[in-house]
Amino acid sequence: MAYLPTMAQNLEELLSELTSGDEARAEAAAKRLAALQSEQGEALLEALSALLASPDVETRWWAVRALSELDDGRVPSLLTQALNDADPEVRRCAALGLRSHPDPQAIPRLVEMLNDADGLTARLAGDALAAIGGEAVPALLDALQNGRHAARLAAARALATLRDKRAIPALFNALDEDSALLEYWAGEGLERMGVGMAFFTPE
Repeated sequence: MAYLPTMAQNLEELLSELTSGDEARAEAAAKRLAALQSEQGEALLEALSALLASPDVETRWWAVRALSELDDGRVPSLLTQALNDADPEVRRCAALGLRSHPDPQAIPRLVEMLNDADGLTARLAGDALAAIGGEAVPALLDALQNGRHAARLAAARALATLRDKRAIPALFNALDEDSALLEYWAGEGLERMGVGMAFFTPE
């Protein structure tokens, strides 16, 4: 009779692959781990949560990557915690994961990341805020009006994606800024809301 590995053994082997240091093997393991969720969900979540506390940066990064593949209500909170990781790559991976697992509790930290000097970090934070939806609009409007340039650009892009009419006055104001990219996203947002470049006087 052929030997069949148990689910527990499969989990252990895949976690070993995830932390192997080989990018291709780790990526494959992240996707295969998600397939174990229906039968090993609790053990899988506990194992990945433990990896988030690893002293090894790559291990933490791949833990975040694997968590992003799961369909579990506890994942958004774990990804939000990872936004505070000491390593910027892990923080960016967490922000990327939050696009698929939006968490309103992440809004304050994501707004801080909007003001990161790194443009990619700001953009990923903006994408995660856009995924949260209407609850993030006030924070995005504040960033558009008061943030540093990268934050304002990411906020305008996120607001253009959301098409929330509360953003119309701020987007019109942004058209007067001395920034081609900021003007582009402000105009794009207004176009998507059907406002276009018509004169607008806020109430």
